[in-house]
Amino acid sequence: MQAQIFLLLPMAFLLSPGAWAGEIIGGKNAKPHSRPYMAYLQIQDGRYIKTCGGFLVAENFVLTAAHCNGDKITVKLGAHNISEQERSQQEIPVRRQILHPQYDTETTNNDIMLLQLAETVKLNKWVKTIPLPRTNKRVKPGTKCSVAGWGRTSRQSKSAPTTILQEANLKVLEDDVCLKNPDVTYWDYDASTMMCVGDLKKGKASFKVNLLLASKSLGKSLL
Repeated sequence: MQAQIFLLLPMAFLLSPGAWAGEIIGGKNAKPHSRPYMAYLQIQDGRYIKTCGGFLVAENFVLTAAHCNGDKITVKLGAHNISEQERSQQEIPVRRQILHPQYDTETTNNDIMLLQLAETVKLNKWVKTIPLPRTNKRVKPGTKCSVAGWGRTSRQSKSAPTTILQEANLKVLEDDVCLKNPDVTYWDYDASTMMCVGDLKKGKASFKVNLLLASKSLGKSLL
């Protein structure tokens, strides 16, 4: 039984050169329904439709990024392939969007938001909440983590986001890597509220749009 938990703070990921927002580079298809806390968000913002990832923290709350706010949000839970109507899926509208009071739209610091669902989800083998870490828990550099989401898997600008849940293994890096590395594209890194994550050797990279990071060392189990 694998201990695993998500980190509830904005994250800056170390990007390989040329990486685009919303990518999971060097990842693979996740085992179907192996991450039952994952949520897929479809956001209507004016004339535009955008998507994000999130995770279920209570039977009626999903945690996601503050930049994923919009006029109307629908949450899909229990999904593996979002292009199919899987019998495991539950689709629920969002009643209320609760942005972090110190969210900064320019630096995206405190980029975190709670979504109150209009209905309580039905917990089952496909849909589960994720345990929350203790307050102010800081993950040490070198900790192995995994990132998951439905982002792009290619650096080609016209490539479509994958419809199948992707995952990749990464490590927590020293803050200086994101502060001083010339290849990092996220310039407003704040070590007090963010963490630097990536893989310098294997070229695996990701960006914080649509993605969620999990650490294997905080001692709580999803199973």
